[in-house]
Amino acid sequence: MSNNTPLREFELLQTRRQLFGRAALGVGTAAMANLLGTANAVGGTSPLPGDEDLNGGIHHKAKAKRVIYLFMSGGPSHLDLWDYKPKLKDLFKKQLPKEIRDGQRITGMTANQKSGLPLCPSKYEFKKYDNNQNGIWISELLPYTAKVAKELCVVKSTFTEAINHDPAITYIQTGSQIPGRPSLGAWLSYGLGSMNENLPGYVVMHAKTNFPEQSLFNRLWGTGFMPSEHQGILMRSQGDPVLYLSNPKGVSRTDRRKQLDALSALNHGQHEKFADPEILARIKQHEMAYKMQTSVPELMDLSKETDETFKLYGDAAKTPGTFAACCLNARRLAERGVRNIQIFHRGWDAHGNLPREHESQCKDIDQGCAGLIMDLKQRGMLDDTLVIWGGEFGRTAYCQGGLTKENYGRDHHPRCFTTWMAGGGIKPGITYGRTDDYGYNIADEDGETLVPQPTKEKWTPGTMHIHNLNATILHLLGIDHRKLTYRYQGRDFRLTDVHGHVIKDVLA
Repeated sequence: MSNNTPLREFELLQTRRQLFGRAALGVGTAAMANLLGTANAVGGTSPLPGDEDLNGGIHHKAKAKRVIYLFMSGGPSHLDLWDYKPKLKDLFKKQLPKEIRDGQRITGMTANQKSGLPLCPSKYEFKKYDNNQNGIWISELLPYTAKVAKELCVVKSTFTEAINHDPAITYIQTGSQIPGRPSLGAWLSYGLGSMNENLPGYVVMHAKTNFPEQSLFNRLWGTGFMPSEHQGILMRSQGDPVLYLSNPKGVSRTDRRKQLDALSALNHGQHEKFADPEILARIKQHEMAYKMQTSVPELMDLSKETDETFKLYGDAAKTPGTFAACCLNARRLAERGVRNIQIFHRGWDAHGNLPREHESQCKDIDQGCAGLIMDLKQRGMLDDTLVIWGGEFGRTAYCQGGLTKENYGRDHHPRCFTTWMAGGGIKPGITYGRTDDYGYNIADEDGETLVPQPTKEKWTPGTMHIHNLNATILHLLGIDHRKLTYRYQGRDFRLTDVHGHVIKDVLA
């Protein structure tokens, strides 16, 4: 039995957040009208006056309603897939020139390699797909993707500062190498809200792979310091598509409704007492889970898809959890109003035996990628759906481990790598940016090495820092990346931090 007085017991229950939350109620009520009036500048969901067809844009008219992000975790080799470098064939096993490396920090896996940094050409043939005078070079490993080359904007000059997997993937997904920031999908959910009532605004899928090497942490699709209602919902390929979606044995849907009503009443009482906004987020999540009990089973039922659709994605689409099946489900989610869909495919970290691993990986994803583009296009959805493909960095021109013309490995390479985009306001059938003859540095039209910068003031034309990539994604969805902010610990945070530049050269 406590000897504390009732007042002391109340003080002990108060946290710092609760104290300031209660103290701010008076001021917060007075400021609410102003906040609502300026919601469009900081993440509101109402369209701009006179732009009812705005597709959710909050700062300008959107060109895309939704994003489907195909993330190749581990770092695909741009040199073996997209960045054709025929001159490397004459430099086989020769050392990477010091002036090309120019003192760049490299990983410990190759820094002390006895063989040095021997150059390694790709063993694969490339073909140029001429949509214009530039054309798009694509490796023989991607024959299906090559069929939709006219829809792609292939960016060869993407770059980042991170050289190891966890900080690199955290960086491109959240705008910071340090964990704890909201993900791209969370920013879109916060800024634009949802386009449906029965499914989350942000859905994540993990595709099966033969090389599940890197771990994927839920913070990559998490909310950081934002309310948890904006986090990505992970759809599983086995068992319940979402954990705990099914009611326990003996619990009917009516029983579940009564339980949620009772729980909601308790949570509202807690919110009135403690003014913790996370309690309201919890209530919204409970209600969404209840709605998903009917919407998700229908979503995952592919029995009504036609044979023609399965021909686009391939037979693998009939097997739950494959990349092709995830791509088909992504189209179904897009049709049902899910704004942000992300598919992670692990296993691209090819330090040794790259040919065997990349051949398997490309077989996994090639037809699914092409099928998704063609499916969206024939349904009239590609124009307002932004599709993105890429990883956290590329792979080196020099070899790691044993080196023959048939077998080799490549280390991490952040200085330049390839991503592609399609649909949703992107200029189709082009390449943007270029690299030097080694595929090691971003280069200008004369092949001279560029030293690109990520900030707007120092932005280097022809380059695509990952902050610029995210700024361009937000722009296509009607968001000015400089205006979409969230105040936390006295600072206005944003996805692009204090950087970012919209790359208008890739916009249609």
